[in-house]
Amino acid sequence: MSKRYAPLLPATVACLVYLNSFGGTFQFDDYNVIVNNGAVHSWSAWSHDLPHGIRPVLKFTYLLNWTSGLGLFGFHLLNLLIHAINTVFIYFISRRITKDFPSGVPALCTALLFAVHPVQTEAVSYISGRSASLMATFYLGSMLAYIRGSDAKKHFWSHGVSPVLFIMGLLTKEIALTLPAVLLLWELAFGERKRLAAILPRQIIHWGLFAAASFFLIAHPGYGPLLEYSFDIRSLKETLLSQVNGVFYLLSKLIVPYSLNIDPDLPVMSQWTVLLALKAGLLLALICAGLMRLKRSPGFGFGVLWFFIVLVPTNSLIPRLDLANERQLYLSSWGLFLVIAVACAKLQVRAGKNLVYWTMAAVLVALAGCTISRNQVYRSEIALWEDTASKSPHKPRAFNNLGYAYALAGRNEDAAKAYREALRLKPDYKPARINLESLRKNLDRD
Repeated sequence: MSKRYAPLLPATVACLVYLNSFGGTFQFDDYNVIVNNGAVHSWSAWSHDLPHGIRPVLKFTYLLNWTSGLGLFGFHLLNLLIHAINTVFIYFISRRITKDFPSGVPALCTALLFAVHPVQTEAVSYISGRSASLMATFYLGSMLAYIRGSDAKKHFWSHGVSPVLFIMGLLTKEIALTLPAVLLLWELAFGERKRLAAILPRQIIHWGLFAAASFFLIAHPGYGPLLEYSFDIRSLKETLLSQVNGVFYLLSKLIVPYSLNIDPDLPVMSQWTVLLALKAGLLLALICAGLMRLKRSPGFGFGVLWFFIVLVPTNSLIPRLDLANERQLYLSSWGLFLVIAVACAKLQVRAGKNLVYWTMAAVLVALAGCTISRNQVYRSEIALWEDTASKSPHKPRAFNNLGYAYALAGRNEDAAKAYREALRLKPDYKPARINLESLRKNLDRD
């Protein structure tokens, strides 16, 4: 395939595997951030929300969709276009990393893995999952601009376009804060200069924006209270131990994308166990391997460390109610996809056979099939929460949300049963108790 048209292949494949996502409806957080959020229903409301609201660029895209007249179709269309654009960006960055492979196959395989892996469905098929995919667009775009400016010695790209896109990413989702660390990693792995004293002056704008954004988030009336509330959720020890389990869970879903779950039931860990220690050891070994191989095998080292760096804001020291969500893998997954694709390319060169690529093709087809199947879960609220309740049978929120979906559909007996199950799991679970009482009052009126 011509290099000119090669990036169109993963973008096209991404569009094909997500065609059936257009049958999906609004789900869960979609109601809080879109359907019932007046700030994205009119231009005046959006502008009024700017001084004190959060994620204005993300809200701007919701506003465009809400006022377009295209309904749900418009929301899904933009989500899909964003994902397709990201596969193209992934291809070009991967092509730069794997330039020693003239065929371009490793870059193509990386982009295809990113395009079709079913773990991405939460960021593409779930409408409000756009926060992860849209942020990734600006993040990857900023990185591409930086790379182009550095390679071609054109400051317009590295000192102009890249910082602007970085700001857009920050105004979409806060985890874009990791970009300067990733750019530093890029220079250490692939740049001409390996000393920090030579690298940091070239990135002074990005690090300045990082410092300004960090201060802004702490001082902002919308973000500050959220951060303060987060640190009251649990202790530092519990957070660290729980996130070892959470990161390992996310890693396992990349390797074996079985039983994907929009609301996984991960326990809060307060003490070390043998199993948890083994998980921590494996994660630490992977990080150490990335650091040790950064010079000898920069593609491997960069890919592994990218995975962990991008996860830092959501899966490290900041406590979260939800320990792990699959949409957190949307951007971080690229690093491990790159490692897999490069390893396959090296194996193919040594073996001298195409068996490796045929195996990769079979894996891609299987992953695409899993994605198409997973998209079907988003076709209705009932379908999504029946799936979730079956996979998180001990989580009261899953049954409460399932009950609410049943109630909206007029299936009152099923709704009451689901609410009661939520209360059996957690007798003091207020949402289920309130919903059950409301359901009984409505039935009494009838």
